[in-house]
Parts: sequence; structure tokens; C-alpha cells
Amino acid sequence: MITVHHLENSRSQRVLWLLEELGLPYTVKRYERDPKTMLAPPELRSVHPLGKSPVLVDRDPSGASRILVETGAIVEHLVDKADGRLGKPYGDDAAMRYRQFLHYAEGSLMPPLLINLVLGRIPMVGKTAQKRLQPMIDVHLDFVERELGARPWFAGDTFTAADIMMSFPLEAARDRGFLSVGKPITNIWLDTIQARPAYQAALEQGGPYRFA
Repeated sequence: MITVHHLENSRSQRVLWLLEELGLPYTVKRYERDPKTMLAPPELRSVHPLGKSPVLVDRDPSGASRILVETGAIVEHLVDKADGRLGKPYGDDAAMRYRQFLHYAEGSLMPPLLINLVLGRIPMVGKTAQKRLQPMIDVHLDFVERELGARPWFAGDTFTAADIMMSFPLEAARDRGFLSVGKPITNIWLDTIQARPAYQAALEQGGPYRFA
């Protein structure tokens, strides 16, 4: 049995969405952020020493448990568990793009967005630093727009787990106004994924999610 330790407005929403797409049974334990710091509550440290979400606990029929963190690793585990569904597509080019975007989401796209968020909380100096960071963010979002202009999904012609991984940084980018001008294809892609029945079902399981 799978249990997802899910933090509101976080990367873990993608794990719930993938589980819904794959049709794997699971339960959710919800956590709320501290209203002042917006950090995860200390209770998550009792599940995993890092005290972050998502955390996935996978119990096999014998009762043995495996605890897994890092969204990308969890996504790969669940795809394997579902016999490769939504995983690497057919064809060398599509398979390469699948691997690339599965890791690009957290490895390259999310860091400047997160830095921008942190800088926004620093009076005066933070605003200046945000302006200097903006060209880096623009490079990434221009790249994404071109890629989605070349094919319907990030890996190719079919929806995969790479699209699920890419959802959170792009939702965060839109929430912060970075997609308001000159990114029509990315906005259409976001509207398309958010209309999927499994995405909507995951919202019901996870509770309020500011990026939907």
C-alpha cells in the first residue's frame, strides 16, 4: 500500500496526479505549511529526517516498508511499479527527451524560480537581485515555449511522466506572472494538463492548491 505524505501547495501534488493517472491505490496524509514561514511542519521529520515533502511510503504485502523522497525518484519508482506506463516512450529521440525533461524540471528550471521567490522576501536588495535573475528565467521559459511548439508533449506525441514533472515549475512560473506575455503555447499546455480528469481527481485528494 502506498502512502503519500503531502504538503499543501508543493511538489507533492505531482505525485498524487501521477498515482491517479496510473490508477495505483494510495492514501494521503496531508500537512499544512506554517502560516508565517511557509515551511513544512516539524511533524514531517518523524517520517523522514529531511522533514520535506513529498515522502512516499510503499509497503509490500509482507508489511515491509520502503521510504522514498525526491519527486523525480518517486516518479520513476511509480512508473516502474506500473510496468512502465507513462514512462520512456518508443523511439530514441523521444526517450532522450523523456529523460531530459524528467530531470530538467527540478535540476534546471525550478532553481531560478525558487531563488526568485526567496529574493522577493528580502526588502530592497531582493528586488534588485530579482531583476538581475530575470534574464535567466526568460531563457528557460523561452526554451520551454520552443519545445512545446515543436510537439504536443515534452517527450513527443504522447503524454508521459515527464509532463507531470514539468507541471509544477511551469505552474509556479504562471502564478508569478512569468507566462503572462509571449508564452501562449505554454499556457495552452498548462490549461490542457489541468483539465485532465486524473489531475482534477488529484486536487480532490490533495486539497487546496494555489497553482491550479
